[in-house]
Amino acid sequence: MAFRIGEMLVKEGLITKEDLEKALEEQKGTGKKLGSTLVEMGLIDEKTLVKFLSKQLGVPPVDISTLKTIPDDVLSLIPAETAYRYQILPLGRKGNTLFIAMVDPTNVIAIDEIKFLTGLEVASAVALESALNEALKKFYPEMETIITSTKREEEDESEIETVIEDFEFMDTEIEEEKPEDLKRLGEDTTVTKLVNHIIFQAVSLGASDIHIEPYERTLRVRYRIDGVLREVMTPPYYMKAGVVSRVKLLSEMDIAERRKPQDGRINMKVDNKVIDFRVSVIPTVYGEKVVMRILDKSGLQLDLTKLGFETDDLERFEKAIRSPYGIILVTGPTGSGKTTTLYSALSTINTPDKQIITVEDPVEYNIEGINQVQVNREVGLDFAEALRAFLRQSPDVILVGEIRDNETAEIAIRAALTGHLVFSTIHTNDAPTTIDRLIDLGIKPYLIASAVILIQAQRLVRKICKNCIEEIEYDEKIIRELSIEDEILKDMKFFKGRGCEVCGRTGYKGRIAIFEIMPITPKLRELILNEASSDEIREAAREEGMRTLREDGILKIKKGITTAEEVLRITTEF
Repeated sequence: MAFRIGEMLVKEGLITKEDLEKALEEQKGTGKKLGSTLVEMGLIDEKTLVKFLSKQLGVPPVDISTLKTIPDDVLSLIPAETAYRYQILPLGRKGNTLFIAMVDPTNVIAIDEIKFLTGLEVASAVALESALNEALKKFYPEMETIITSTKREEEDESEIETVIEDFEFMDTEIEEEKPEDLKRLGEDTTVTKLVNHIIFQAVSLGASDIHIEPYERTLRVRYRIDGVLREVMTPPYYMKAGVVSRVKLLSEMDIAERRKPQDGRINMKVDNKVIDFRVSVIPTVYGEKVVMRILDKSGLQLDLTKLGFETDDLERFEKAIRSPYGIILVTGPTGSGKTTTLYSALSTINTPDKQIITVEDPVEYNIEGINQVQVNREVGLDFAEALRAFLRQSPDVILVGEIRDNETAEIAIRAALTGHLVFSTIHTNDAPTTIDRLIDLGIKPYLIASAVILIQAQRLVRKICKNCIEEIEYDEKIIRELSIEDEILKDMKFFKGRGCEVCGRTGYKGRIAIFEIMPITPKLRELILNEASSDEIREAAREEGMRTLREDGILKIKKGITTAEEVLRITTEF
């Protein structure tokens, strides 16, 4: 954040605006840090710069010129090449925290890499560049990539402890950025590099979402990987406005509006793949929170046989999607794979003799041969209005992104009754309770019984990492909670992932769907007409062969695909 540090130096009266302009010009030619450039030009001395950075960035200063020893096990945590590249020196470790000295504490990419390399939290202090470079020569004399353990002088434990104790949180005044500064913050080189790093790393790790969250004195970045949020970095708090501004610039939002929620999209090339990001920004009490949904087309799986269907369930589902008319409803919470299932179904029946039209909010992936319409409420194009227009287009198959109100539900039902095959999603906990939801929306039971041909509920469970899978003894408590029958249990084996580099030490890699497939049979139609409860409908459906989500999950446990803990986490027993 060169311009910001420069402006702060000017504001403190340590340099003039003319000095800053000269230094920035000099920096362009050398590519060095602004602080180093100012020192080399004699405009400020090193000690003053360190004291200033310490005060402004909220990190303690550290004098490493007299440091005699560093434990071998601490030095070996950071390869020499990394230490030299980022001008970082490891000082000590306490519990899960590694204490380091840095020339540039604003280099969050360096801090993130150290976290990734060591698996530790990082606390940084600012040091004189000259002193740190001398220390690097002393403690990494041969610039080795891997530090081999050799017997050093007896370690001065009290010295290391003193250094560590100096790492106290330094409260600093955080000024609210003025609107006219936000654009400059969003275009700053350091901010740009950080946001790019956050995005590129999320894509490389296979994350589905990026969360950038401000708190009272911290900024947190989390990725959702395989459906579970993981904290990956905590950039300096003062970078909050710059990071949010950068994301807003990329997604073409109003950079000055910080009181209202905003939505946008980013289209970016990452690792030779064009990836879409759906961006949402909302105001919180500590600033704006950003969520970026990653839509990687290359990772879209449109093969029904690979989604997780058991053979009998796949037969039931394929029979329904090849019906000439009727409505098929897919239910589940956000992030349960509903869109993937529906796109896979459409791709399966997408032939030249069929006209398929979709209305979505938003259109997540483009599929060749299918006419896709984006909801635009600003001009009055909502789900209901689009559906009315579709019926004048002579479609064979219609997909409605979501049924959320009476008007959309009624039009979808009537379209199904007039010779169209309709797909849609609806938010309910399982297949049987979907009937209650439709009735709550004002749809008459006789219309539901006549139009709906299949309801499917689904969830996503994490798969055991194939690289570190191992057989384990089952936990009796979990088995009781899952209600696994003795007949099934006697031949059942249980597995888990030990945790390795491939799965990020989690034991899980990738996800698979578990399903609850409920075809609307004559018996179920009769129950719907008689306004039976969801419990009665569920029991009748199970008698006719429907597996609940939990029962399908138990099958996945038996096959060694997932763990008992994962199925217990994601399902409920009725």
